[in-house]
Amino acid sequence: MVIDLATTPTVTLNRRTAYRVVSAKFPPVDLFDDVASEQEFDAIFAIQALTNPRLQNEAGNVNLISKDEIPSGIDGCTYATAPFTHINPDGSRFSDGSYGVLYLADTIDTAIEESRFHQEKYFQNVSGMHYDSIIMRGLKFSFSATLVNICNINNVDVYHPSDYTVSRSLGSQIKEAKLEGLQYNSVRHLSAICWALFTPKKVKRIIQTAHYEFIYDGAAISHIRMISNIN
Repeated sequence: MVIDLATTPTVTLNRRTAYRVVSAKFPPVDLFDDVASEQEFDAIFAIQALTNPRLQNEAGNVNLISKDEIPSGIDGCTYATAPFTHINPDGSRFSDGSYGVLYLADTIDTAIEESRFHQEKYFQNVSGMHYDSIIMRGLKFSFSATLVNICNINNVDVYHPSDYTVSRSLGSQIKEAKLEGLQYNSVRHLSAICWALFTPKKVKRIIQTAHYEFIYDGAAISHIRMISNIN
C-alpha cells in the first residue's frame, strides 16, 4: 500500500515535549552549542579544528546539513544536529542511509523501548557476545513542527517491525517534498507515539535528564536501570 501525501492529514505541534535516548559512551560535543548564529559557524569550526584534530569525527560531517537548518543558539543544539551529521549508513525506518532523521518519542519509557530494540539487535549481531552493558543518556526535547500524520492510517507495511522498504519509500517522499517530518505510532511501545523530524531546525530546546544502564545477558537486554537523574 502506497501512502499518498496529498491526501494524508497533517498535525501542527507547538512546543511539544519529546524524549530520546542516546549512547553516553562519548561526552557531548559543544561545537554547535558554541555557535550563536549561522554566520558564526564557519569561523568557530575553523578555530576549533586547529586545536582539536578529532573534531571532524566528533562533530560528524557538517557538510551533510545546510547551515540554515542548524538551530543555532538553543540549549542542546548539538543533540539536535548530530543525527544529521552522523548518519547511519545502514539506514533507519524512514531513511535509506543517505540522509539523517531525528527520531523522538512521546515519553521517556517509549524512548527507552525504541532504543532497547536497536541496541539489543546490535549486541545480538556481535559474535560471541555473552554479556555487556552500555550507559545511555536521556534527553528531553521541545519542538514545534507541522508533520504528516500517519497514526490513523492502517498500513501494516509502513509499520513492519523489521522490513523498512515501504517506510523508507515514504521517508524519501517526505525528504524530496522538503516537509518537516512525520508523526507515527511507535512500533516498539504499544499505544505510544513517535516523531521523525527531517530537519533539526524545528527543535527549540534540549536538556539532559537521566542516565540508564542497559544490561545484555547474551540473548537480550534483560534489565534497564536508572543510574543518575539530573532533573
